[in-house]
Amino acid sequence: MSGNSIRDIFFQECEDLSDALTDGLNDIADGRGDKETVNAVFRAVHSIKGSGGAFGLENLVGFAHKFETVLDAVRSGTLTINEQLTEVLLRSGDVLIELIDAARMETEINQAAVDAATTALNEFLIEEDEPEEEFTFEPMVLDIPGPAEIDGERTDGFDIEFAPTRNFYEVGNEPQHLFSALKGLGDLSLVADASNVPDDLEEGDWESSYLKWRLNLKTEEKEHVIAAVFSFVDDLCEITITRRLSAPDQTPVESAAEPIVISPSRIVEEDHKKDVGIGNSQEQIPIAKSAPASNNREAKATLRVDLERVDRLINSVGELIINQSVIAQRIQDAGLGKSDDIQVDLEDYKHLAREIQEGVMAIRAQPVKPLFQRMARIVREVTSSTGKKVQLVTQGEATEVDKTLVERLSDPLTHMIRNAIDHGIEDEERRLAAGKPTSGTVTLSAQHRSGSVLIEITDDGAGLDRERIKNIAVEKGIVNKEAELTDGEIDQLLFAPGFSTAKEVTNLSGRGVGMDVVKTAISALGGRIGISSVPGNGSTFSISLPLTLAVMDGMVVDVGQQTMVVPVSSIIETIQPKASEIFQIGDGNPILRVRGEYVPIVDVAIALGQLERAQPLANKVLLLVRTEKLSQCAFVVDSISDQRQVVIKSLQGSYGKIPGISAATILGDGKIALIIDPDGIADSVPSKGVDFKGQEAVGMMEVTHA
Repeated sequence: MSGNSIRDIFFQECEDLSDALTDGLNDIADGRGDKETVNAVFRAVHSIKGSGGAFGLENLVGFAHKFETVLDAVRSGTLTINEQLTEVLLRSGDVLIELIDAARMETEINQAAVDAATTALNEFLIEEDEPEEEFTFEPMVLDIPGPAEIDGERTDGFDIEFAPTRNFYEVGNEPQHLFSALKGLGDLSLVADASNVPDDLEEGDWESSYLKWRLNLKTEEKEHVIAAVFSFVDDLCEITITRRLSAPDQTPVESAAEPIVISPSRIVEEDHKKDVGIGNSQEQIPIAKSAPASNNREAKATLRVDLERVDRLINSVGELIINQSVIAQRIQDAGLGKSDDIQVDLEDYKHLAREIQEGVMAIRAQPVKPLFQRMARIVREVTSSTGKKVQLVTQGEATEVDKTLVERLSDPLTHMIRNAIDHGIEDEERRLAAGKPTSGTVTLSAQHRSGSVLIEITDDGAGLDRERIKNIAVEKGIVNKEAELTDGEIDQLLFAPGFSTAKEVTNLSGRGVGMDVVKTAISALGGRIGISSVPGNGSTFSISLPLTLAVMDGMVVDVGQQTMVVPVSSIIETIQPKASEIFQIGDGNPILRVRGEYVPIVDVAIALGQLERAQPLANKVLLLVRTEKLSQCAFVVDSISDQRQVVIKSLQGSYGKIPGISAATILGDGKIALIIDPDGIADSVPSKGVDFKGQEAVGMMEVTHA
């Protein structure tokens, strides 16, 4: 295996360890942290440090060592967790993860943040051993209480022989940490075996491991708990664990059974299968890697697969779906009826192709939890900069989305979280004056809804100051002073390029870059973003995204002389309008009355430049769709051909961005059909400040039947 491959595996494992670290620290911060939680956090930091040492990541190893020293003091009871220590642990966890990211991306580290966290950790260390000026080899007694002898009479417990290998020390491990962990499980005694130490110390190879230890642990814990202590170093040492039993009268039972060298990575819990009677004084413990004692759920088997292989499989599934459409088209052209057996087989093929597609997409799916955990670090960073007290509440962390979506959502969510705290959450004085708690709340949630992923960022701040937003837009020349805008149109001004409500440039805001970048990023993912706000009660930003970027459900329509596809996720309903439901407002576009509400009508052919003037709406079909600019809009198409799954083919690389078109697909007859971008089409509607909701707004204007 190449060095790069091993390095990649290290960073993959660091992702899992970072998740465990974040979960544990969050439990501690929420007051749910018990002894095992602290141990789990310690093990995560220790494992990151040990593996990082093998790759020469000195900054990472040095900081992790300081971090685990404080955690070890917490485990031993020397330090008590309080609010101040919790804050330091959380920030240290953020810095450690940032160091991992910097090492992975080979970018410069934020030395100021590392130094600040290190200083904070040092404040909790009672004293540190100063380095000796000269090295002298002398026997050292470890400060672990317990019986002085282990060769005499023993009670129930475990006999452990521990022999580190050369690699054990090379990656930064220390036997003392293992002994401390065992000490926390019961009464521990040990002796060091120095028989392999060379007589002439100057001729010794001090990169080798000469010392061995024999330990006796009296505990009521199961053997898998004992083995778990060594699970992170099982490849770096030789371990023999033997369980010793006593008779009912507490008399030790002797046995001639030979101990067997075993590895903690192969522990199997067999102690619960049978009760051991008198006469079996020593029972060999089969070993396999186990979860912490407090976690009774069985770990699911996982397989790491190169993402490029998954992408190739997804492309093949896409071609399979196209092939299914081709066969369906051929059967239709042949005039075969639905009752024919071949039609039944085709339906089975269609369902099977869809199941395969959904299964393959599930391989790429991953929970949004790591993304939400990253946002928790952003909240701590921003609150530290602004001095505001803000609590992040996450919901729906188990919601799964395409891995590509998770990666590309990081920057947009970071912008929105920062804006929610910097602009949305008030300072303590204003919150108290408004009758609110001094600590603000930002809620980040995710859920599946109607074939899409809905992510919402909600704050309990002051809400949008729409009058101020409009005034700023007028000052920057984004809108005319005389323009009459609805609340929704004013809200959308936040996404205009160059718009900013910040009064001065800071590290967080004020440069006119932010929300327009968010909208661009979300649109590039095939999603849309909306805003709802109540003055004094906060704001909610809603992001709707497709579940996957490869395949979607689309409605095949005819526009002019072209076949196109409209995403089903954007369509509310299809309408065959009556003449009495269509109106004309002055010289503007026609509008449609739907259940007492009025929505603008957009001719897709005109919006795409196929026609220059509007055609009669008789015999036309209207698609009522959701868009960002207009909550509802009616698209004019000639007819609807079909509704089917289509494979998305990007046009960006070959043609760049095309207004009103998001991508393309291949239909069953081999034709290429363009996929319509509803938001791009809606942008062609001229904004005249008309509120289409309700008859009252329309009644104030000249309305005639079209």
